Amino acid sequence: MESVLSKYENQITIFSDYLEDFPDTDELVWILGKQHLLKTEKSKLLSDISARLWFTYRRKFSPIGGTGPSSDAGWGCMLRCGQMMLAQALICRHLGRDWNWEKQKEQPKEYQRILQCFLDRKDCCYSIHQMAQMGVGEGKSIGEWFGPNTVAQVLKKLALFDEWNSLAVYVSMDNTVVIEDIKKMCRASPLSADTAAESHRDSLNASTQSKGPSACRPAWKPLLLIVPLRLGINQINPVYVDAFKECFKMPQSLGALGGKPNNAYYFIGFLGDELIFLDPHTTQNFVDTEENGMVDDQTFHCLQPPQRMNILNLDPSVALGFFCKEEKDFDSWCSLVQKEILKENLRMFELVQKHPPHWPPFVPPAKPEVTTTGAEFIDSTEHLEEFDLEEDFEILSI
Repeated sequence: MESVLSKYENQITIFSDYLEDFPDTDELVWILGKQHLLKTEKSKLLSDISARLWFTYRRKFSPIGGTGPSSDAGWGCMLRCGQMMLAQALICRHLGRDWNWEKQKEQPKEYQRILQCFLDRKDCCYSIHQMAQMGVGEGKSIGEWFGPNTVAQVLKKLALFDEWNSLAVYVSMDNTVVIEDIKKMCRASPLSADTAAESHRDSLNASTQSKGPSACRPAWKPLLLIVPLRLGINQINPVYVDAFKECFKMPQSLGALGGKPNNAYYFIGFLGDELIFLDPHTTQNFVDTEENGMVDDQTFHCLQPPQRMNILNLDPSVALGFFCKEEKDFDSWCSLVQKEILKENLRMFELVQKHPPHWPPFVPPAKPEVTTTGAEFIDSTEHLEEFDLEEDFEILSI
C-alpha cells in the first residue's frame, strides 16, 4: 500500500486543485479500456488522463507549404485530435497501455521518438504540415476544417510512409468492418528493418510459449482500426448511447474523434452519461527538438481538469478508434463487438466475415512507387491526384 501511495504522491499534489471536479460517486470511470473507481482511485485516474499525449493549436511554426499559415488556431482542432488518437496507438504499440508519464521523469527512448513524429515541422511524418497537405487530396484546402472521416483517410495515407511504426490503418466504409480485408492487409505487408527485428523477437518469445498452429501464422502488422460513423441526423440518436460507451471499455480502445460542428474533441472515456475528453483549443508556441535531440514535453500533457460533456450533446458524426497489436487482439475485439455491439436491434456498425460481393475488390494500400520522401511527395499535386484514385470508394456514406 505504501509503494502505491508513494507512486502517486506527486500526482496527488499536481491534481489537488481540481480533485473535486469529479463528483463523489461510487460509479466506475472508463478511460481507453481501463476502469477506475472514482471514490478510491481519483489520483490514479487523473494520472492516467495526464499521461495521454495532448496536441493543441500551435503558433510560430514554419509556414505550411512554404507560404501557408504558421498557426493552426481556428481550423486545426480535428487534425490535432487525429494526432492524439494516433499517438495513443503508438504508445500502445511501443510502451503498452499501462505505461504512465510523470513530470520531469526520464522516459524510454521510444517515447521521445513517438513525440518527434508529431512536431510541427514538414519533415515529421504526422506533423500538422503533412496532415494539412495530405488533406488537399481529400478536397480540403490548407486551413480548412476537417471532419472525422477526412482525418481518418489522411492518417491512413501518411502511415504508408512511416516505416518505423509500420502500422496497417483500416478505415471502415458504409458502417461496415470486414474481417477478411483486415486480415489480408495485416498479414500481407512486408516488414521494415526495425519492425522485422521486433517481429523476430516477438516470434521467438511466442515460440517458447506455444508450439500450436498460431506459431505458423504470417507476421501481423499492428492495426489501427478507425470506424467513422453517423449516429443520427442532427443529433445523436439515444439508441446508440450504450453501444458507444461500450467501445471505451474495450482493451483495444483508442477513444473517439468528434465534438460539435467545427469544434473537435478527443474523447477518451466516460463517467455515467458524460464523456471525458481532451480539448485541443489552447494555442501554444511551437516546440522543436533541443540541441541534445530531445523534446521538452511539458506542454504535450494536459494537467488541467479533464473536461466532460453529456453524450447527447455530441454531434452525430464521429470516428471510433481501436488498436490491435497482435492478431489475437483483433480476434478478441471481434468477439467483443459480436457480444456488445451487434446485440442491439439498431446496430451502431456491422462486422462481417467476408468482403461484400457488390463492393469493389479490396486492395491493401501500398506506398506509391516514387523516389521522393513523404514530405516532397505530398507537395506534388500531380502525385496526390494519382494517389487518390483508390480512395474514391473509401469516403463514408451518410
